[in-house]
Amino acid sequence: MILILISVVLAIGTSCQKKDSAPDEDNETGNAENAVNTSALEGFWDGSIKIPNQPLHIIVSFQDHDTLSGDISIPIQGVDEHPFSSIEKDDGSIVFTMEIGGQSMTFNGEASDDKIEGTFTQAGQTFPFELDKKEQTATGDEEGEFLTVDTEEGTLQGELKTPDGDGPYPVMIIIPGSGLTDRNGNTIAGDNNSLKMVAEILAENGIASVRYDKRGAGKNKDAITAEEDMRFDQFIDDALHWVDLLSADDQFTGIGIIGHSQGSLVGMVAAQDDKVDTFVSVAGAGSPIDEVMLQQLKGQLPDNLLAETKEILKELKKGGQVENVSQALQSEFRPSVQPFLSSWMEYDPADEIQKLDIPTLIINGTRDLQVTKEEADKLHAAKSDAELLIVDKMNHVLKEAPEDKGKNMETYWDPDLPLADGLMDGMLDFLDGVHFEK
Repeated sequence: MILILISVVLAIGTSCQKKDSAPDEDNETGNAENAVNTSALEGFWDGSIKIPNQPLHIIVSFQDHDTLSGDISIPIQGVDEHPFSSIEKDDGSIVFTMEIGGQSMTFNGEASDDKIEGTFTQAGQTFPFELDKKEQTATGDEEGEFLTVDTEEGTLQGELKTPDGDGPYPVMIIIPGSGLTDRNGNTIAGDNNSLKMVAEILAENGIASVRYDKRGAGKNKDAITAEEDMRFDQFIDDALHWVDLLSADDQFTGIGIIGHSQGSLVGMVAAQDDKVDTFVSVAGAGSPIDEVMLQQLKGQLPDNLLAETKEILKELKKGGQVENVSQALQSEFRPSVQPFLSSWMEYDPADEIQKLDIPTLIINGTRDLQVTKEEADKLHAAKSDAELLIVDKMNHVLKEAPEDKGKNMETYWDPDLPLADGLMDGMLDFLDGVHFEK
């Protein structure tokens, strides 16, 4: 397997514009007649590095903001939107390089309007690679019933799923995890439809739901904020807009919040609003994000990069910024994302969950590669009157997964795989005991 030294980290993408990397401007300008058409390169490219007997799925994105920049995601290895260190293009060819974990890796290819093919090189080894142009669309995007809320940063849409028959009925707001995640729980890396399945099973059992795309994804792709201006409080404000809208609607008897992954912290802060009757944390961290990131990167970085990571996290925790960041750490700590990370670090999940005086359920799976059972235990220790549900064999996208890491990650893009046994039965049993009222 190709050696990638970055761990399976929480995707810290902030549903916003990406910061340009710094390619060689001399190579960017070139001869206008011979250069690859930049507008044709822009967008998402899906394909693989053709390692014998084990092709490696990759997703490449190019953006043109004065100069061409780009990034790569490797879903099975947890690499998310890692920026290229350089991009060179000329006369139908394109060469893009990434530095990660102290290693340099190069893609040298020929580009057309809808395909890039060539050779990938790392540490003297070479393999063919192939990429096809991919449209970024929300999967499962058949038209349902949509509601809208107006915010200071644009209008947001959310899909309402209601039970058969007349109401009123309780309604759950479903908040997705980090990165460009849509209302169904899907990302550009692949489709799993986990949150869509949650909404459908709730409706089958008499509970309505509203789930919404993160800013920059799906129907909210235009409600985007520049990365350097994004703050964690905006996610909380978005959730509170939905609370206000639904609390004024007579078809609902009361409101609950389900927060998945990063959405758990967003949801537990929003659930402190007195209009919310119950809160469910699914695969949510119990530690502040700086501790989570450090734990995930330990053992995956060489000593010098780990030491740099600790210093960066320490500075961000104080509300400061670090201008000079090694190329290998740009994906996590590029200067444009640092203010968002600092704002996220202001919230300690163990402190926030203690502020809730409503029925609370904490859920995690035994095979979650991103947020372990120990994180759920920390939340439960902070709020001992909450119910704790540990679902056997469930992973981060709420599917039953094997122990093997690679096969576990493959479930992240299997929309036909059902939710893990025990997840919804446990959630419905809990909700059955909640008294919803306005």
